[in-house]
Amino acid sequence: MLLHHGPLSRALVVEHPDTVLDELLREDGWTVDRRQHVPDEAELTAWLIEGRHQVLFKRSRVPVTRKMVESCPDLVAVQLCCIGDDSVDKRACADHGVLVFNDPVSNGRSVVELAIAHLVALSRRLYETYDHTRAGGFDKSQTERFEVQGRVLGILGLGNIGRQVARAAEAFGMKIAFHDTREVAREIGMEMGWQQMSTIDALFRGSDCVTTHVSAEDILGKSNRALITRGHFAQLAADRPDPSPRIFLNLARGFLYDPADLLAAIEAKEVRRAAVDVYPEEPRGSGPWANPYASEPRVATTPHLGAATVDAQPRIARRVAHTIRTFSDVGYLRDCVFRPRMVLGHTDLPDHATLLSVIHGTERGARKAIQDAIFDAGVSNLSTAHMDLDELGVAIDLLALDRPLSDAELQEIDDRASKLTGTPGVVRRVRQIVR
Repeated sequence: MLLHHGPLSRALVVEHPDTVLDELLREDGWTVDRRQHVPDEAELTAWLIEGRHQVLFKRSRVPVTRKMVESCPDLVAVQLCCIGDDSVDKRACADHGVLVFNDPVSNGRSVVELAIAHLVALSRRLYETYDHTRAGGFDKSQTERFEVQGRVLGILGLGNIGRQVARAAEAFGMKIAFHDTREVAREIGMEMGWQQMSTIDALFRGSDCVTTHVSAEDILGKSNRALITRGHFAQLAADRPDPSPRIFLNLARGFLYDPADLLAAIEAKEVRRAAVDVYPEEPRGSGPWANPYASEPRVATTPHLGAATVDAQPRIARRVAHTIRTFSDVGYLRDCVFRPRMVLGHTDLPDHATLLSVIHGTERGARKAIQDAIFDAGVSNLSTAHMDLDELGVAIDLLALDRPLSDAELQEIDDRASKLTGTPGVVRRVRQIVR
């Protein structure tokens, strides 16, 4: 059992999130170690061990591996300053009681505007025309130049960003089709009057343009790797009147398809043009790197800058600072990637209440052992918030107690849980916050 007392106070910041983050943390009494160099696994592990950092703030490139988590017992949480969580070994973090948070909302507008910009630019062949004109050409023909008004935009993934893209595209006079496996997303889409497509194939066939806004995994935890196939690209706009723009956008995940499949579809003119912001392999820093689309002018490429605006980055910094500060001070959980949209915490507690956070395995008897240990210590449990995360094999209990537990009483929680469940170490991590 890993035991921590009190609020958190030591943060390591990498990958250049906005410096507003540092200011807000320092205002709350944190020690902030910001590193300008983007590290590899060994360097990051060494920094965490040396600084005994409790929270790692990062963006999307530096991996958090099992080896790293196992080597850094002081690490309590990983706060992603982005949406994507596929750079983190979530199972390893859960196994060691390290919580992982992201920011699913703050960069939305920036990504939406980039998607709309690509949509219009590709429809009018602006990227190629810009290069041609600068080289001395003057092609003002209408060949393969389209208006977006009246076209069908197919949205793969109707989450926060997908919905915003749909509303923005509607303002351009586009019609919206979508595909999403989540019941809530489907209901929202239909309530908005958008056309639901039952399969990805149907979405491609019925759309003039397709844009992707899915996460690394689906709602059941299955990877979205290779979600889009060569066959899907071949069917783009198959059921739409000719001529069709046949545009594809990927601002979501680089591993949704094989770049060779998109290039083959471009070469076959099944997809006229595409824009890509994410790639299967990306450099840790600013490059150099091997752009898989470098030889194809009909694919516009940008360096994963969907959220890279002076507007989005301070918003992200403010949100993640608040997420971690409330987690640190009162154990409150939001934006935890272990269960998207999960909120776990207490409100309106007495000022004298002590908060106890326990991350433990889901083995039968673990919760009973925790409750029994607290009862036998003569402590009253004022309130309990609980969440099972069966897919990761852990559960989280946030308890409000009428007095703090001693270290011996806290150890008794671990001892009882191990004995009752027959699983040594079933309690992964305990943190007690005396208010």
